[in-house]
Amino acid sequence: MRPIRPLSTARGGRSKRSRTSPVAAAVALGAALVLTATACGPGDDNAGGDSSASQPGDSGGDGKVTIPDGLKDKLKEHGIDLDEWKKGGWKKNWDKDKWLREAGEFVNPIIKDLWDPERMRDADKNPDHGVDDNDISGDQGVTDPTPKPVDAAAVKTPYHDQVAESGKLFFDGPDGSMVCSATVVKDPAHPGKSNMVWTAGHCVHAGAKGGWYRNMVFVPSYNNSGKSVEELQNAPKEEVAPYGVWWGDWAQTSDQWIEQGGPTGGLGAPYDFAVIHVTPEKGGDGKSLEETVGSALPVDFNAPAVPQIDGMTATGYPAAPPFDGQKAFQCADKPGRLSLSKPDPTMYRIGCTMTGGSSGGGWVAEGQDGKPALVSNTSIGPVTAGWLAGPRLGKEAKGVYSSVSKKFAGQ
Repeated sequence: MRPIRPLSTARGGRSKRSRTSPVAAAVALGAALVLTATACGPGDDNAGGDSSASQPGDSGGDGKVTIPDGLKDKLKEHGIDLDEWKKGGWKKNWDKDKWLREAGEFVNPIIKDLWDPERMRDADKNPDHGVDDNDISGDQGVTDPTPKPVDAAAVKTPYHDQVAESGKLFFDGPDGSMVCSATVVKDPAHPGKSNMVWTAGHCVHAGAKGGWYRNMVFVPSYNNSGKSVEELQNAPKEEVAPYGVWWGDWAQTSDQWIEQGGPTGGLGAPYDFAVIHVTPEKGGDGKSLEETVGSALPVDFNAPAVPQIDGMTATGYPAAPPFDGQKAFQCADKPGRLSLSKPDPTMYRIGCTMTGGSSGGGWVAEGQDGKPALVSNTSIGPVTAGWLAGPRLGKEAKGVYSSVSKKFAGQ
């Protein structure tokens, strides 16, 4: 988590400067290719293979098409050589000039078996840098007293029986393999067949001084039986990722996060949300993510104000000490309010001892129809790990969500 940390931070919605896009509240990760390559071996970050691509929505034949040379050339203009990328080039060029690109230049090729059990187990970094409580002393809005810490409770196993929509997010950054948490959410364009995942903005993009993270995958019900680190040493992939590995082929977060996000969240925290569209690593049986896990949560963009909410439950895979990132935990508490800046939306805040790695995990409460709904996600927390804060989802978040849904509506 972030120290005020984003447990990662991004803004959604219209930026302070003028926009020409019809969906001003959303910043798209553009034209992501889903390339297929084969890893050299267990635990090997390098990959090689052919230069075929399986595009979202393709059907028939072997599901592969040749990447047009013109498209390759266009990507090379932006410093992306797909052949080099497959062979390990993604690990290079994290300097600002290479990494800090326009949102429309995001590429997240599938590298088969890159995320094997060992690599997933050893991924222990997170994009969160907790904030000191003193860092929020500039509050000008409505902030309630700091909540009492609520001890994180281990989710009962198997996790799928308790929180089928929850899972773990893996990706690579300049400092190595990183982790966050995420939640399967419904797609209005594909009822019952969603491939959409909700997480924090700082879990997909590093903010103003960085770019999009790489090799982004979602693993629903990661370590479903709650094995220890030692027990995971020899665990097969089917146990570690029982519902498969799903690669992000599109992602979107708020322009505020991209423009103003920083290592400790900053003013982007009230807009720290993101939506990822995913596709299965190995094609699968044609079922969507929602069909595969058997559930998806609706998103409530008009949740009641704090006084009207009896309680919220946050779920995640905390990875910073005293946790190890291998098991799922939850905190349930009645939320209070946290305001970082008077002009921006007031955030929800609950007592919780979960740490970094739980960022992006869904917060569930009773929705408008009386049924469980996702109403926020873990965004920031103090270095002392006694509470968590998440954005209140409004029109900006709905803009991001709707844009991703519409993008894949015809596929």
